[in-house]
Amino acid sequence: MSFAIPQLALTAGAVASFAICLSIVLTKELHGEHTLDSSSGVQKIHQSPTPRVGGVAIFVSLVLSWWLTPPIVADVLGPMLIAAIPAFLAGVTEDLVKRGHVTERLFATFASGLLAWWLLRYSLRRIDVPGIDYFLAITPISVLFTAFAVGGVANAINIIDGVNGLAGGIVLLCLSSLGLIAYQVYDYEIAKLCFVIGGAIFGFLLVNYPYGKIFLGDGGAYLLGFLMGWIAVMLTARNPGISPWAPLLACGYPILEVLFSMARRSARKLKLGHPDRLHLHSLVYARLVRPALSNRSAAMKNAAVFPIMLLYAVIPASLAVVFRTSTPMLMLAFVACGFIYALSYARLVHFGWTLPKLRVGTQTRRRA
Repeated sequence: MSFAIPQLALTAGAVASFAICLSIVLTKELHGEHTLDSSSGVQKIHQSPTPRVGGVAIFVSLVLSWWLTPPIVADVLGPMLIAAIPAFLAGVTEDLVKRGHVTERLFATFASGLLAWWLLRYSLRRIDVPGIDYFLAITPISVLFTAFAVGGVANAINIIDGVNGLAGGIVLLCLSSLGLIAYQVYDYEIAKLCFVIGGAIFGFLLVNYPYGKIFLGDGGAYLLGFLMGWIAVMLTARNPGISPWAPLLACGYPILEVLFSMARRSARKLKLGHPDRLHLHSLVYARLVRPALSNRSAAMKNAAVFPIMLLYAVIPASLAVVFRTSTPMLMLAFVACGFIYALSYARLVHFGWTLPKLRVGTQTRRRA
């Protein structure tokens, strides 16, 4: 069977996402009382109130893509969008009301995972770890474990949504890795699904990056995190030849971020949902980008974080594709990526990095 990119669904989703995002930005004075994100808060580095409902544009554009995509892909995308509704609505409610609790959104994402299993009947039956696989063979345990894992991925995307382009760009990278793995094992439906969702994200990024005219918001972060997590589940469930550690590593950066955040907050005896400026991307901004670009605009400093984080995120995403069938190598790669994360984090926290300042309109002379 030949592979053909669903161009109509992809293009329509990208155009619709871009158009809706642009419309939200241009009409923000009409709805800003509810949709604008303030510039105050421990994790916020943007300079002015900005619409934070980009997830609405992505969801609507994905519905359009579902309507235009080939039936074999639509039969999977449709149930996924239905299942995503609890997580999406919980996030959007936080975006509009701004009084929600992270636990409520996690439970909503957990409910989305259960609903996805009921609609599509996929769950994680193995993680290639002796003993644990025995329990995962029991359907109720497998379903609950799957819902918990997908909820964790969704929360991970919400955690890294701190600078322009980062959450959307990283999801696009992870989907590229998952789609390439699916293509290599001839699971063209999953590969096409990654393309279609990627189109909607790309349309959003055209407005979000580099100037941050609109934000993904909790609704968008939980929506994309759920969709990405569920694709990872389906890829393993549909293709026994793929190690379950391959999708885990493909989504390695956000997963490692949430694991390190949980460990850090537990060590400091803080609630797991406690906000702070100690995520890796926050430290890259504060200790690396801001000093190096001290004479540049705030928007340029914000935008400069994403390419740096992308350099790290591409490592696990690439290794997942290369070692997709080898659990031992994937486990080793996951540990290695965790070590790189920890080493980079420690360097930023305790020592920092000294880079030359980049001055506008000047050149630094080399010493003889």
